Amino acid sequence: MEDDGGERSSIVVGLIENRAKEVGVAAFDLRLASLHLSQYIETSSSYQNTKTLLQFYDPMVIIVSPNKLAPDGMVGVSELVDRFYATVKKVVMARGCFDDTKGAVLIKNLSAKEPSALGLDTYYKQYYLCLAAAAATIKWIEAEKGVIVTNHSLVVTFNGSFAHMNIDATSVQNLEIIEPLHSTLWGTSNKKRSLLNMFKTTKTVGGSRLLRANLLQPLKDIETINARLDCLDELMSNEQLFFGLAQVLRKFPKESDRVLCHFCFKPKKITNKVVGVDCARKSQVLVSSIILLKTALDALPLLSKVLKDAKCFLLANVYQSVCENEKYAAIRKRIGEVIDEDVLHARVSFVARTQQCFAVKAGIDGLLDIARRSFCDTSEAIHNLANKYREDFKLPNLKLPFNNRQGFYFSMPHKDIQGKLPSQFIQVLKHGNNIHCSTLELASLNVRNKSAAAECYLRTEVCLEELVDAIREDVSALTLLAEVLCLLDMIVNSFAHAISTKPADRYTRPEFTDNGPLAIDAGRHPILETIHNDFVPNNIFLSEASNMVLIMGPNMSGKSTYLQQVCLIVILAQMGCYVPARFATLRVVDRIFTRMGAVDNLESNSSTFMTEMKETAFIMQNVSQRSLVIMDELGRATSSSDGFAIAWSCCEHLLSLKAYTIFATHMENLSELFQLKDGPRHVPHYGLLLAEVAGLPSSVMETARNITSRITEKEVKRMEVNCLQYHPVQMAYHVVQRLICLKYSSQDEDSIREALHNLKESYIHGML
Repeated sequence: MEDDGGERSSIVVGLIENRAKEVGVAAFDLRLASLHLSQYIETSSSYQNTKTLLQFYDPMVIIVSPNKLAPDGMVGVSELVDRFYATVKKVVMARGCFDDTKGAVLIKNLSAKEPSALGLDTYYKQYYLCLAAAAATIKWIEAEKGVIVTNHSLVVTFNGSFAHMNIDATSVQNLEIIEPLHSTLWGTSNKKRSLLNMFKTTKTVGGSRLLRANLLQPLKDIETINARLDCLDELMSNEQLFFGLAQVLRKFPKESDRVLCHFCFKPKKITNKVVGVDCARKSQVLVSSIILLKTALDALPLLSKVLKDAKCFLLANVYQSVCENEKYAAIRKRIGEVIDEDVLHARVSFVARTQQCFAVKAGIDGLLDIARRSFCDTSEAIHNLANKYREDFKLPNLKLPFNNRQGFYFSMPHKDIQGKLPSQFIQVLKHGNNIHCSTLELASLNVRNKSAAAECYLRTEVCLEELVDAIREDVSALTLLAEVLCLLDMIVNSFAHAISTKPADRYTRPEFTDNGPLAIDAGRHPILETIHNDFVPNNIFLSEASNMVLIMGPNMSGKSTYLQQVCLIVILAQMGCYVPARFATLRVVDRIFTRMGAVDNLESNSSTFMTEMKETAFIMQNVSQRSLVIMDELGRATSSSDGFAIAWSCCEHLLSLKAYTIFATHMENLSELFQLKDGPRHVPHYGLLLAEVAGLPSSVMETARNITSRITEKEVKRMEVNCLQYHPVQMAYHVVQRLICLKYSSQDEDSIREALHNLKESYIHGML
């Protein structure tokens, strides 16, 4: 497979739907040779779940079946791609290509794991759509790329996304996980304010992709989360291990994960007589991959030395499954029989080209040796030509750069040229303070040099054919190595690095319970605290007894920041990272929903209120008991009575579901759901003060103050009556709340007994 270039997407996605509003998704990652299958009922008419998955995969190609009307007014996946992913290549394949029976057979043959381990039998009966999507996706890849996927080489996951927390596309935007809000207004430097850019200190392409995937879909498995946290504990307490690992990981090439493509895929036809520039390019990529693999395997003994005494399960498991795995030594030995020991992975273009041409040991192939001699002769002739021009034209500062696109060219400072350049120089371009140019003689030598290099690549590929086949037999070991390197890069270079650069104890390990509370003590906003030194920490407590919190306060008091902060802390915790708080305990969240902001959506012909209602409807249709719901200012875009009624009704519904909910509002009447609040809530006439600062006329402000004073007088009398009437209810509520917290407590019996006694005394004396 060809190098697809750095950060660019390497995922091909197949989409298909049926009349029952079910969507099947097959996402094939060409770089990692992995296939992720998902099937779900689309509950949103705007295909919110599908948009979320497509945002997660960020595909380079989307394959769909021929367009037809979707059921019940839904836009249909084909139209969805046209409307929202116009920049992505769309491929329409015949309906017959989406064959679920063929898809099941393909996955059975290509999967690296046994079909029984994947639960293929039960999966095929229930989830046929994603298998159909897989059949079309694999068919397109094999036809378009001219390859055959090696048997038992694919990493296949079923319902992969549902093993993780789901964050819908709107919430990803609201929480500024990938990009900050209003980035176009603030400029590119504002990207530092997204969570991804804050943590993106990874050193490899694969590590960066894994970090992005974990931010968009954090873990739900407590055991896996705790394994990562145990690893961080050891890295933070063992400085030698932390810096040793960081140093060793730099020895592995940035593109280590990409090398797999050249061993999980093999050309349909392998022949000794291969011609053409494209074939030479593919041969060059293959040779480069062998060198890259050799470099990675050479670094393994260093990794083994650093991890030898690691205690945590994750690092000990890496040591046992990778460092002590004899397959890597066997692969390295086979490579050493063909590849020269001195060959290394290089980034400088001409050095890399030379390394690739001389990768295979001398004497193995006579034609290769001849091609090398021609390559050396033309390279030497080019350098001699440069020396000649320096002397003939008195250009001592003439340089001979090289790039893969145009080969060698001349570069000289503009100030060295007195008058016009000699007529021999052609293709003259000004580049900063330098002049770039060529000559007919150099162009001719470039062609010969490139042709000799291409011949070297092709002959080298023939020499490596047997070696590549041998490596393909252990392709699963290479898959494991790539996954391990990506994971270590994320944990060491992103998580541990971010924590270690903060003052001591600023980030702490979160705790997890099955059904306990969400409690955060002195939590901070991970992004904003890097911008503002005087950020004030905040607390949150949600439990089965009090699963909803109302956040009330005037504009610019920090409500939205607080809501964001809680979500970001939960996301970091479920990624297996420390969190910015003094203490945090959480129950695992399965989905995060947010309804924030108030803007018209002209594209969908929706007013501000209609947009609010659509987002709220999506939440209500998909929320579960384990969800975390963030509602910011619901119902303010319509009349006060209607907005209040809708907000109240939504609160009642969310309360009944036991979903943890944080509800920010201006509507003080909503506080009657929870009669009394902890801490200061009311800032007298803050809105009037803000309006005055904004420049409203003094006469208008005076009238507003008179109206406010009359309303406030009535409100105070009503609140006094409410407080007296509901005080016994509030006392009982607090008792129940604390009893439920003690139910999930991990303290010993004596501590719980003492807590119960204190609770009883407090209740008797009315001190709750």
